Amino acid sequence: MIPSTIERVPRQTAAHVNEQIRRATDVSIARALHAGPTAIRQRLGELDREWDIERLLETNASTAILVGSALGAFVDRRFFAVPAVIAAFLLQHAIQGWCPPLPVMRRLGVRTADEINRERAALKRALDEDRVTRRAI
Repeated sequence: MIPSTIERVPRQTAAHVNEQIRRATDVSIARALHAGPTAIRQRLGELDREWDIERLLETNASTAILVGSALGAFVDRRFFAVPAVIAAFLLQHAIQGWCPPLPVMRRLGVRTADEINRERAALKRALDEDRVTRRAI
């Protein structure tokens, strides 16, 4: 069975790396909560600009495919193998959630959209609770 989009990258990532990413997210949430509403809003802005693993993989693959195609067209036909291999890895990632750069990117802390959204939701809840508390006073 093909895993869901939300599950596929964490399933293909080592448990200790998933745990590292989760802990880093928890630390980021705690830091923003401790700093107050202004820091929370600033962090939410940063999260809006953060690239998730899918976007980063797609950008890197597209760049490599374009370079491989240009080299194949202008230097040597054998370079056309580069886009073919990358396309195969993209297909494998779409189906299984794994491709060669994934372990490296995950170890560097690149998160899934779901992991980013988890932090965003926690910070938004804190802002909403702060607004409710201010109204009650």
